[in-house]
Amino acid sequence: MLLSLHTQQQNNSIMSMSRFNAVEKASNRKAVEAITPNEKVSEYFGENVFNRKAMKKYLSKETYKLLTEAIDSGTAIDREIANHVAAGMRMWALEKGVTHYTHWFQPLTDGTAEKHDAFVEHDGTGGMIEEFSGKLLVQQEPDASSFPSGGLRNTFEARGYSAWDPSSPAFIVDDTLCIPTVFISYTGEALDYKTPLIRSIEALNRAAADVCRYFNPEVKKVINYLGWEQEYFLVDEDLYTARPDLSLTERTLMGHESAKNQQLDDHYFGAIPSRVQEFMKDLEIESYKLGIPVKTRHNEVAPNQFELAPIYEECNLANDHNQLIMSVMKRVARRHNFRILLHEKPFAGVNGSGKHNNWSLGTDSGINLLSPGKNREENLRFITFVVNTMMAVYKHNALLKASIASANNAHRLGAHEAPPAIISIFLGTQISEILDKFENSSIEDAIQVDDKKGLSLGVGQIPELLLDNTDRNRTSPFAFTGNRFEFRAVGSSANCASGLLALNSAVADQLNQFYNCVETLCASGKPKEEAIYEVLKSYIKESKPIRFDGNGYSDEWKQEALSRGLDCETCVPLQYDAYVKPETIKMFNNVGVLSEKELYARNEVKWEIYTKKVQIEARVLGDLSLNHIIPVVIRYQTVLLDNVTKIQQLFNGSSEELTAEPLRLIKRISGHLNAVNSMVFEMVEARKKANKITDQREKALAYHDTVVPYLDKIRDHLDDLELMVDNQMWPLPKYRELLFIR
Repeated sequence: MLLSLHTQQQNNSIMSMSRFNAVEKASNRKAVEAITPNEKVSEYFGENVFNRKAMKKYLSKETYKLLTEAIDSGTAIDREIANHVAAGMRMWALEKGVTHYTHWFQPLTDGTAEKHDAFVEHDGTGGMIEEFSGKLLVQQEPDASSFPSGGLRNTFEARGYSAWDPSSPAFIVDDTLCIPTVFISYTGEALDYKTPLIRSIEALNRAAADVCRYFNPEVKKVINYLGWEQEYFLVDEDLYTARPDLSLTERTLMGHESAKNQQLDDHYFGAIPSRVQEFMKDLEIESYKLGIPVKTRHNEVAPNQFELAPIYEECNLANDHNQLIMSVMKRVARRHNFRILLHEKPFAGVNGSGKHNNWSLGTDSGINLLSPGKNREENLRFITFVVNTMMAVYKHNALLKASIASANNAHRLGAHEAPPAIISIFLGTQISEILDKFENSSIEDAIQVDDKKGLSLGVGQIPELLLDNTDRNRTSPFAFTGNRFEFRAVGSSANCASGLLALNSAVADQLNQFYNCVETLCASGKPKEEAIYEVLKSYIKESKPIRFDGNGYSDEWKQEALSRGLDCETCVPLQYDAYVKPETIKMFNNVGVLSEKELYARNEVKWEIYTKKVQIEARVLGDLSLNHIIPVVIRYQTVLLDNVTKIQQLFNGSSEELTAEPLRLIKRISGHLNAVNSMVFEMVEARKKANKITDQREKALAYHDTVVPYLDKIRDHLDDLELMVDNQMWPLPKYRELLFIR
C-alpha cells in the first residue's frame, strides 16, 4: 500500500543520514591495537608516579626519611623539607620530559580540577630557567571562583587555596606534573571532597585505635581501606555524537527499548568484544604506569556495560586513584573511538551503573578488624567492630543515603537492579544468628552453634568464627561480605569521598561513644570483658531495625522499613536535609570533620547541582522534541496523508477499508504530537516559574515536583512515536544500535 510513496520516503530519509552514517562507521570499526610494553607489569608499574622508589632516588637520605615519616604519621612538613622535595620532584619530572605542573584537586562537582603552569621563570639575565620551589609545591591560590562553594566565599574573589597532600604521591599525565592537593577557603573551610575525607580518616583512626587496644595494646594506627568497583558503558563515538542527549547529559532522554536487551544475561561475564578488549588493555597499561593497581575487568549485566576493579588501597589514595582513572578512561576511550558513559542510568530498561565501595579497617600490625579470628579475643574484637559499624549506619542511615543521592543516582536507586533508596544492612545467616544469640544471652551463658558450621560463641569462650557462607544479597545497599562491608548504593559518576567521609565520621563517632561507655562501666568496677559485652548487647538490640536479609526490591520491604523507623524519603532535595539535622551536625562536630557552616554550604551546592542537572535535561529534551523529532514525525504523517489521498483517488468510492488503518495511525500520531507539544510548553513554563525562586532548596524542590515529572511523560510519547515512524526517517540512533554495535 505504501509502495507508491517510495520516492517520497527516499527524499525524506535525508533527515536520518547522520544516524545511518554513524551506524555505518561504528559497524565497520576495527579494533585499535593497544601498544603493550615489553617489560613485565612489575617493571613499569608506577613509573609515572613520584612514589617511594622515586623519592629514594631523587631525595637525600635525610629528606626521604623526614618525608616518609611525615606521611606515615600524618604530621606537617616544614618549608625547608618542602623545598628539598620540590627540587627532587622537579628533577624527576624534567627527566621525564615534563614542562608544566598543576595542583590537582577535587571540587564539589564530583570531578577533578587543574590549572597548568610552566616550570619556567626569568633567570634575571633575559633568559628563562626551570624553577619549582617548595612554595609552589605546598600552596597555591588558584582562580577557581567559578567552582561551587555554597557561599563559603564570594564568587568575585579567588580566596581559595590548594595545599599539597603528601600522603597521595604526585604523578605525571602527558607533559604535566600533577600534585594532589586539598582545596580550602581563605578562612580554612573545606571547598572540596579530599579535605573532609582526610579528616574523617584520621578521626576514624583515632577512635578505632582506642577501641582496638582493648584487644591488641600494641596497635598504634588503624588504616581505612577502600576497594572500588567502577561500572561504565562504552558507546561508539559517532553514535554518541549523533545523540545530543548523550553528548549534553550523558543519558538518553528518549529511546524505546530494544527488542533484545539483557533478558538472556548473555553479556554478563561473557567474552569481551575485541574493540573493548584492546581498550581495556590500553587502560590497564596507562593505569599501571600511574600506580593504579587495577586487577579485574569483565562484562557487566547490560549490553555494552563493563566493570573495572583494583586491589584494595588506603582510602585516601584509593579515592584519588578512582578520580584519576575516570579521567584516564575518557582519554583512552577516545583513542579507541569510544565514549565512556559514567552516568548512573544512561539507558532505560537495562541496568544502570554503580560504584560499589568495599570498606574495611586494618591495623598497622596487619589485623583486619572486620575479619573473624581464631580465638575468643579475636572474635570479640570482630563482633565489636561489626556491631559498632551497624550502630553507626542505623543512627545515620538518612545521612548515608543523602551522601550518595544525586539527580543521576535517583534514576538507578529503587529500580529492580540496584539497591533501594532505603539504607539497610545485610549480615548473612551466620553472623545474624551469632548476634541474636549474643543479644539473648547472659555473660554466664555460652552460645553454641552446631559443629557443621564450626562456630561457638560465648563471652568467656569465643572460639573460631568462620566467614559467612551465605550467598551475598544483591539487593542490600550495605552488605557484610566476609571481611568487609560493601556500600553498594554509590553511583558510578560520584566521588567516593562523599559517601566515605559520612561513613567514616559516623563510625568514628560511634566508636568514641562505645569507648566512653566501656570506660564508664570499667570505672564503676566491672571487668573489661563484661563491660564490652554489656554495651555490645544493648547496641545489638538497639540497631536491630537496620538489619535486613530479605528482598530489598519488594514493596513489602518499603512498608516494613517505614514501620522500623528507617528513612524512606525518595525525593533527592529532601534527602539532603539529613546533612543539617541537629544529630548530624553534632556528629560531624564531635569528630572534627565538618563544621555546621561547611555542612550548610555543601547542601547549598547539592541543591544547586540537582537543579542544574534537571534544568539541562529539560532544555535538551525540549530541543530534541521540537527540533529533531516533531519535524520528522510531521513529514512522515504527511507521507501517510498523501498515501491515503492517492488510494482514495485510485479506488474512488471503495477505499474505506483500505485507508482505515493508515487513518488510525495518522490519528494516533497526531495524539502523540499534540501531547508532546503541549507538555513541552508546560515544562518550559514550570521551569520559568521555578527559576524565579531564589532559595536553593525551594528551587530544587520545585524542579523535582514540577519539572521532573514531564521528563518521563514526554519520553513516553516520543518512545511510542519511535515505533510508529518509518525507521529510515528516524533521526537518532536507536537503542539496538547504541547497545549492540561493539
